[in-house]
Amino acid sequence: MKTHFGFKEVDKDEKAPLVKGVFDNVASKYDIMNDAMSIGVHRLWKDKLIKVMNPKDNSKLLDVAGGTGDIAFRFLEATNGGSVTVSDINHNMLCNGYKNSIDRNFIENIDWVCADAQNMPVPDNKYDYYTISFGIRNVTDISAALKEAYRVLKPGGRFLCLEFSHVENPVLEKIYDFYSFNIIPKLGKFIASDSESYQYLVESIRKFPKQEQFLKMIEDAGFVRCKYLNLSSGAVAIHSGWKV
Repeated sequence: MKTHFGFKEVDKDEKAPLVKGVFDNVASKYDIMNDAMSIGVHRLWKDKLIKVMNPKDNSKLLDVAGGTGDIAFRFLEATNGGSVTVSDINHNMLCNGYKNSIDRNFIENIDWVCADAQNMPVPDNKYDYYTISFGIRNVTDISAALKEAYRVLKPGGRFLCLEFSHVENPVLEKIYDFYSFNIIPKLGKFIASDSESYQYLVESIRKFPKQEQFLKMIEDAGFVRCKYLNLSSGAVAIHSGWKV
């Protein structure tokens, strides 16, 4: 069976190794590139995710594709007695996240697990919250990852996804496309010495389902009271749903 890797068509079993190669290449410069590409706005998007979550004290979060720990650290700051498991399929990203946790003194109540979002080594009904930020579009089988999210959440638990989406204003869309395809790969070459990985990242955004289509996928996984919130005119969206 075939799937997409950016604009390329590849065999399904080829995608995960290709994505791993991308994040192996960009891991060391990931934080710097996020700031450069978004002019720092990614920090506000992540702050908004935590605000939408409004986590309860003593709650448990599974942060999938947690990379450098940005969501996990915000969650721990927002809760008393909260705990978080950060999962990522890429070991290099987890290593950077662990280093960040030491630098920022987030040592307690945080675990790091190298795992695939499609097959989490986690028991059923364990977590109060499940987050995945700028990662689900890189998963080979998005529906499988959503079903895993449903499985590991407690009844009454909440799924939240922060992901690049589709700009709805035609004028802004043209500006966004120009910036994405002409500037971001050049930033990748200048900062991370890697334009190809960032070309893939730009293309992967365009292949990701639009807001309503992704909402339907979340509902099909079993979640209820599903909704989304556009940020930055739809360049980014927060999708959420509840497990019953």
